Order: sequence, then structure tokens, then C-alpha cells
Amino acid sequence: MQKCCFLVNFALHISPNSKYMTNKPIIYQLLPRLFTNYNDSCVANGTLEQNGSGKLRSINAATLRSIAEMGFSHVWLTGVIEHSHCPDYTSYGIPRDNPHVIKGQAGSPYAIKDYYDIDPDLAVNPESRMKEFEDTVKRIHNAGLKVIIDFVPNHVARQYHSDARPADAPDDFGKDDYTSMFFAPTNNFYYIPGHAFTPTVDMGTGADAYHEFPAKASGNDCFSASPGQYDWYDTVKLNYGIDPANGWRHFTPTPSTWIKMLHILKYWASKGVDGFRCDMVHMVPLEFWQWAIPQVREQHPGIIFIAEIYDVNLYRPFIEIGGFDYLYDKVGLYDTLRDIVTWGRSASDITRAWQKIDGHQHNMLYFLENHDEQRFASTEFAGDPFKAMAPMTVSALLGTGAVMLYAGQELGEPGADAEGYSGRDGRTTIFDYWSIGTIRRWLNEGRPSVTKLTADERKLRTAYTRILRIAAKEPAIREGAFFDVMYVNNGKDRKFNPEKQYAFLRHHGNDTILVVANFDKKETEVEVNLPQHAFDTLRIEPGIKVATELIGGKTEERKITPNQPFVTTIPGNGAVAWKWSEI
Repeated sequence: MQKCCFLVNFALHISPNSKYMTNKPIIYQLLPRLFTNYNDSCVANGTLEQNGSGKLRSINAATLRSIAEMGFSHVWLTGVIEHSHCPDYTSYGIPRDNPHVIKGQAGSPYAIKDYYDIDPDLAVNPESRMKEFEDTVKRIHNAGLKVIIDFVPNHVARQYHSDARPADAPDDFGKDDYTSMFFAPTNNFYYIPGHAFTPTVDMGTGADAYHEFPAKASGNDCFSASPGQYDWYDTVKLNYGIDPANGWRHFTPTPSTWIKMLHILKYWASKGVDGFRCDMVHMVPLEFWQWAIPQVREQHPGIIFIAEIYDVNLYRPFIEIGGFDYLYDKVGLYDTLRDIVTWGRSASDITRAWQKIDGHQHNMLYFLENHDEQRFASTEFAGDPFKAMAPMTVSALLGTGAVMLYAGQELGEPGADAEGYSGRDGRTTIFDYWSIGTIRRWLNEGRPSVTKLTADERKLRTAYTRILRIAAKEPAIREGAFFDVMYVNNGKDRKFNPEKQYAFLRHHGNDTILVVANFDKKETEVEVNLPQHAFDTLRIEPGIKVATELIGGKTEERKITPNQPFVTTIPGNGAVAWKWSEI
């Protein structure tokens, strides 16, 4: 019989400013534009003047303290780099964007307009926008947290132009391009010679129209002058030296785009940023990452790189060759957990999810929500925020890799608003000026408090806090070994249903934690078999132990042995984490 176990130990990194010493990133993702917008009367498709925008300055010490107290170690500030948008900031020296190549009033945070600047919407005083960002980084660090920002390497806004480019930076993108050629190794963009840009969406008429000639390829590898409404028509694909016509790779001499992107990475690292969430990394040559990441780390050794990636077959090369620390496991654990919750997929398939990346489990970033995905509590997903407790426990406690929450998830945000551009789709918009009710009530205009939350919202936030604190402070979770016990819990004795329950061990030093997640809506008593192989591999001594259930808090003496099952009751849609220590 194959034993489905996985045993790895990791060195512990200690941050002197962290409340919880951890080498396991626990990330809180937030969009500042939405996060600290306290307007309670937003209108669909509203302008900046109508709906307002959250400000970096409003992410104050009290807010950061509240985030840190939940167990988070990192804050991902999503959408802080200047991107295309509808408001007029020409009085601050920022050229105005044509509204026809902008998605929504606020624009996509991934249609970067100036890689060297902060989005002016996020500043109380747009003239001081970079200073306000730098001050926010300091506040985050003072709270014992670290800062992650986006790095968007694959595409730029249609009207990209850097007015904040430092003196030592290379020339702007496209400045010396041969626009009469579809591809040239020295070009930054791809062109469709002889054709104007004519997407299937309205580009306006008269003086208001958007004109582009020759057309440039769009960011989603659309090498046509006429992208559709579902293409990334608001962006332009960057050329890293690959000719799409034949796949030939022109990497010698080093392409201009590589050099410019490396300078941008180093620029933001010098601002005190602790990590980059890198957008759509598989659309950029692996060779670029292999070349660039070590050079950034040479000057900033502690910086981390997180890859958004959607092909499990590329996981190993982007870790082992590309140099990434963590990868989105969207097509692995996320999709598996979503199917279990929504379609009744077998909980035992979680074993298959981690086996696909066996050996790199510590490089995974697990999540139930992010800005691209539907809200867990939405009617399009689970429809009930409390169903998240079982999958969240698995995501947070399964490995030593990173785990992430999206702001509002801990409050059961349902994503039920029809904000404008994206409509009501179960997601929180990234294209519109908007305010999120759950977050607005929690933040209480800069004085975070649970008093304005509903009883269910308070209960949910407490439940998330318990799980995250276990992930943050338990050595067995932060850096310990993992052992899957599903192969001896096949349900034949009807005391454990592998269709509905999933169980595993984590172990470090003298500590062992048994985690059992219950994807059944009913409270269930289960008998979990602990195999002899686990005792031998993890060096667990059988006997009577004082065990504490870390999520619920109760403590009792339990017999821990491979000769009889561990009996425990698990709440419906919940989980238990029993910890015992060797004397």
C-alpha cells in the first residue's frame, strides 16, 4: 500500500518586529482604493467625485494593529502603482487617459500607466503621492508587518508614459521601437503594421475618439488590431524577445524590456517593499525571471517573489529555475476545495492536490479568495461564509507555504453589489470607485471596532483569527513536517467518511497536531486512524497525552496510539486541530 505522507523540515526565520515569529507568510490583500473608502452612498458607475476613493494615509496604525492581531505577517497593497483612470490630474503633470481605453471609471490596477509612480487617487495630496506611499510602508513596518506590492511585467496601459521616471532609469517603453515591424528584438511592443487599432468596443468619435496607428498587440497575447470586449484591450503586450510568429527566442543581447523591468523592480525594492506579487508570470519568459530575480536579491536579500500562475506543469521550473518563493495554487488546492464545497467532490481529493506538487508544498500560496475570484460567501460560490471554516483550516494549516485572505473575507463579504463595469458577478470590483460595507463598518472611519458588525460577522472574524493565529504561532504549522493519514481512513468502517472529511498530521520537535476538516454540514463524530508509519516517521511516542483542541480551546487527556482510532467530534462545516506534546 502506498503511504501518502510528506515529510519536510524548514529553518525558522524570526522577524524581531513581529508579534508572531514566523517564516510562513500570512498575507492580507487589500485594494486601498476600496479599503478605506467610507462613502456609504456610492452609485453604480460613479465618478471619483461621486463615490470617492480610499487613501493610503487612512491605512493608519490602529487599522494595521487590528490586522496584525489576527495573525497576519504581510499586507499586499493591490493597485498602488499608477494605472489608467478617468479622472483629470493634468494639473499635477499627469497626462489624461482617453476614457474609451479604460475599463470602468477607476480603471484596471493592471493597466499600468507609469511604473515609477503611485496612483494619485490614493493620495490625500496628489503632489505628495509618493511620500504618502513611503509613509504607509513605514507604518506597516512599525506595526510588525511587511509590504507586498504588484509587479505587472506582461503588459502596460494603452497610453503608457512615465512622467516620474528617475534620472538613472532607461528610456520609456516604446521610445525607440520600429513601429513598421510586427516584431523586432529591440522593440518593447508588438505592432500590427498598416492597421489602426479597431477593437469591437466603442472608441468614440470626433475629438473624443481614441486613435492608435499602427495598432499594438493586446496584453492577453491578442496579436490582432481588433481585440474583442473580453480581451485585455486596455493594455499592450510587452515584448521580451520572443517572436510569436515562430517562437524563436532573441535573448542575446539582453532585450531592452528586460533591462527596463529590472530597473523597475530595484526601484520599488529600494522603497522598502518586502515582496512582489508578480502578475501572470507564465506569460513572460522563464529566462527573464532566472536573470532578474537573483539581481534584485543581490541588493535586497530578504525580498520575496510570489507568482500568479495557472499551469501546474510550470510550477517546478518557475520555482527551481525562475527563483520564485511562492506560487498561486489556484489550479490545485483552490479548485479542489471549491469543488468540494460547491459540487460535492470527495474531500480525499485534497491528497491528490498536494501530491501533484510533492516536494514543493512549501512554495505554495493557498487562498479561498482574491481579487480575481468570486467571494466565498457569494451566491455564485458557497452562499454561506461559515462554510469556509473547513477549507480555510486546510488552506492555513496544510503546509509551511503562504496563506492569503482577501479583505472582507473574514467578515463574510458577499460581493453582492453591482458596482458598475463588472456588474454583479460575486466579485468585488477592481474597476470602479466603490466602498465595501462590511469593511467600512469594521474600520469605523479609522477606529477599527467590531461594535458595528453583526453577530455573525463578529463570530466569523473570531473564527478566522483562531485559525490564522494557529498558523502564525505553532511551530508544527510554521515549519513542521506534514503527514497525510487518508490512506488508512478509507471509510470502510463507516466511522470516517473520506468523501466529507480530510485528516492530516503536522509535527515539529515535541509537538504534534492532528487536523481534521469536516465538509459535511452536520456535526460529526469520527474515528481517525493514525498509522504506525506516522509514529515511526515523525517519532511520536504512543501513550496518554494531554491534548488541546486549538480551535475550540478544550483540553483533555487522550490516548494516542496506532492501535486504536482517535475519536473526535467536528462541527458541521468546521474543523478541529488537536495538539499534544512529548514529555
